[in-house]
Amino acid sequence: MRTDVHNRVKRILIILLCFVFVISCAVPGIPAQAVTSESIREKEREIEKAKEQVSGLKSNLTDVEKLKKELEQSKSDLTAFVQQLDGQLADIQEKIEQYNTMITEKEEAIEETTRDLEAAVAQQEEQYAAMKKRIQFMYERSDSFYMETLFGSNSIAGIVNRADYIEALSRYDREKLDEYVETRKYVEVCKEELEAEKQVLDEAKEAVKQEETNVNNLIGEKEAQIVSVSGDIANKEAAIKEYEDMIAQENAEIAALEKAVAEERARLEAENARIYNGGMFAWPCPGYKRISDEYGNRMHPILGIEKFHNGLDMAASSGTPILAAYDGDVVAADYSGSMGNYIMINHGSGLYTIYMHCSALYVSKGQSVSKGQNIAAVGSTGRSTGPHLHFSVRLNGNYVSPWNYLK
Repeated sequence: MRTDVHNRVKRILIILLCFVFVISCAVPGIPAQAVTSESIREKEREIEKAKEQVSGLKSNLTDVEKLKKELEQSKSDLTAFVQQLDGQLADIQEKIEQYNTMITEKEEAIEETTRDLEAAVAQQEEQYAAMKKRIQFMYERSDSFYMETLFGSNSIAGIVNRADYIEALSRYDREKLDEYVETRKYVEVCKEELEAEKQVLDEAKEAVKQEETNVNNLIGEKEAQIVSVSGDIANKEAAIKEYEDMIAQENAEIAALEKAVAEERARLEAENARIYNGGMFAWPCPGYKRISDEYGNRMHPILGIEKFHNGLDMAASSGTPILAAYDGDVVAADYSGSMGNYIMINHGSGLYTIYMHCSALYVSKGQSVSKGQNIAAVGSTGRSTGPHLHFSVRLNGNYVSPWNYLK
């Protein structure tokens, strides 16, 4: 009977010790990470946040059909229609920028979570290796280890002290078991968080594609409406007059800006007034050399009559960087119903450059810019039927050919 009890105690000890770890058995060179219930809850909160982001991405996509219905009311007034649609395009462009920011943040978060997972797996493997060494030790020593420890003393006090030691060791073993269980949980939530963050990343990339499609869809809607209104034979004279009024308005806005600059220059006089030194301009739309509409008199593509075109139209994709052609001071960075988002730069000596139809402006009035500096992005705002940069040059109050200054 005593032998049976002895063997049962031995088996129970070995089963319990399968989950016991000793610091001296740990794999050297891998510092243990303090995995706690709070660190697991933090990962679970991140998982819930990622799920909410996925839900938000799906529900926040632009409803293009709804926008088109809202635009129907303003189609009778082409200027109001263009301005309203440009506002919608600006909102979508802002969403795209936010999604791109989210993509960058999620890529960084995925890298961090991957590092957390790798560290947790390494710790789990370290603990498992320590467990195997402990099992082997206890299998070889059997229960004699506790017996020798307990009764190796020659006094009752010594036996009591050693019993306390055995109890402390048991508590330590239980703590190590709890740490192992927490590590396993942490590994699992790291894997779940990684999958959730990858899903957010995929949804954000898909949202960018969808919103870019929406931008092209609305630009197509604007092009169709401009062509429809301007091409209506019954409204031909009105369309021509509207075009002439639009150009006159542009010229008036530009002339007013030039006058303001001239007055400011006169006030400053010799106070470091900017002077154009005769250098050649940088190409304002790098990577895109195709001119879709030349400077000078040409047949208007919609009105079908000969009209003067006061700049170069450089065909380029939406979002393409627009560079300052030369050193200068920004005298305007604004929106106009005809020019859309535009920038005007004073280069000194009566010389100005103008950049129209931008999707985004990166500089503001009063700012000094350098030749080749990124100042805006190509778009199709204002009276534009497709993404391009309208680039104009004015000298002493008159438009001149940009080719005189371009390489």
